[in-house]
Amino acid sequence: GSFLTFPALVFTGVPPIVANATSALAVSPGYLGSTLGFRPELRALPMTRLRREMLIAAVGGVAGALLLLVTPAKVFSGIVPWLLLFATVLFAAGPAIARRARAGAADGPGLARWREPGLLAVAIYGGYFNGGLGILLMALYTLTGEGRIHTVNALKNLNSLVLSWLSVAAFVIAGAIAWKEGLLMMVAATAGGFFGARWSKRLPAQAVRIGVIVTGLVMTALFFWRG
Repeated sequence: GSFLTFPALVFTGVPPIVANATSALAVSPGYLGSTLGFRPELRALPMTRLRREMLIAAVGGVAGALLLLVTPAKVFSGIVPWLLLFATVLFAAGPAIARRARAGAADGPGLARWREPGLLAVAIYGGYFNGGLGILLMALYTLTGEGRIHTVNALKNLNSLVLSWLSVAAFVIAGAIAWKEGLLMMVAATAGGFFGARWSKRLPAQAVRIGVIVTGLVMTALFFWRG
């Protein structure tokens, strides 16, 4: 979603930092539906673990949002193409990352101590720039010993919800939201999520993946061209 919402806002004249904050607002409702869909998996986990990881995700999300807000506009404009390129490459490499993570899952117990520091780092990135967040979280949980894919998805969705909503709250308090564009895009993104889920099932998964990658590369090229 952020491959489209962020560039669309920038190309219609919204300043990049405000566009990034508004894009986060626009796609945030989707995380709630995704999290509710994995309630059985979340209920099966210890509540102390969930609370601790939600707290880490919250701290990281707010820290990333604050980092964005103090970044000079010119500096952020300069790194946007690189962030888009990173997110695109991350998405393209997603299947390979997942395979390597599963192959290394046997080392999970030894890497488990890095789960919470890793979660904090990924949450800061997610609060700053949302692209590729889900892939990073899934790789983190798989590499640190979580072998059940549905539990990985559940934790990814829950912590994405927490860090996204709190980073958006920080953006709202700071006055960094373009409300007219953001609310319109939020409604459209919610409708798109509902109907898009149906339409995407009619397309080959590889075609959808290629479409996303091409979109990311085109947007990256346009932002590099804009300087």
